[in-house]
Amino acid sequence: MGNMPDRTTTRPRIWMMLIALAAVVGPAAPARAQGFGVGMRMAWVTSDVLVEVDKIRFVGGQIRLGSGRVGLEVAIDRRSETLEAFNQKIVETPIQTSLILRMARGKIAPFLLVGPGWYRRRVEAIDGPDLTVSTTEFGWHAGGGLEVRPARHFGIHGDYRYTFLDFDNDDDIGGIVGGVFGKLLPGHKGSMWTFGGSFYF
Repeated sequence: MGNMPDRTTTRPRIWMMLIALAAVVGPAAPARAQGFGVGMRMAWVTSDVLVEVDKIRFVGGQIRLGSGRVGLEVAIDRRSETLEAFNQKIVETPIQTSLILRMARGKIAPFLLVGPGWYRRRVEAIDGPDLTVSTTEFGWHAGGGLEVRPARHFGIHGDYRYTFLDFDNDDDIGGIVGGVFGKLLPGHKGSMWTFGGSFYF
């Protein structure tokens, strides 16, 4: 009951990061392709653990490039949580870059995605000494989704992706897919649902 997320500064910081990304990536978008999009999204993250845990919700945004079959997405999400009992504030800021492969062209387009991600976690004291501990993890992700373009300059998308893919999984899968074939199947540490919309220019 006491662990309530602090969202007072979430959206302004996200928009500041998106504007900075747009300034860097925007000039690379073809002027005639109308393939440069900026939007907001929500993400629900679940860790791959044996015990049942609640999904963690993030709020963020994305920049999308590309109007053909191949596109690029850069997304930033953020959540903060205040733990008064431990005198701690936790801020998580994952950044994902995804290569998007659209399976069709039109108003309804399924797509596949894959790319790297950087997952930053900062823990700071609420009161007392100014002590801050930050860590950043790197991991690959892959998944698929669907984008619907009800209008020429607006699109709605949702996707599911596995995060922290491990291509050197040493776990014994056993059965038919064990042994040599088991080495080819990646493991993962979590999964993510995302839903959002983008305005295209």
